[in-house]
Amino acid sequence: MTEAEFSAISLKLGFTLLIGYMLFIIYRLGKESNAGKFGMFVIFLGLGMGMMGFVAKEVIKIVLEH
Repeated sequence: MTEAEFSAISLKLGFTLLIGYMLFIIYRLGKESNAGKFGMFVIFLGLGMGMMGFVAKEVIKIVLEH
């Protein structure tokens, strides 16, 4: 395994774990602040847009390589 392959795998794994941890933190913050359904929706929508950008980048990269 080369350094570039290790870096690519580590980056994907690290971002996946970070996103999961951020989801947990935002859920707890929403619950503790009594944000309500709409507040939780807005909070998760903001985080979801960032996650969608990360996933879309990977999908576009795969499509362009083939």
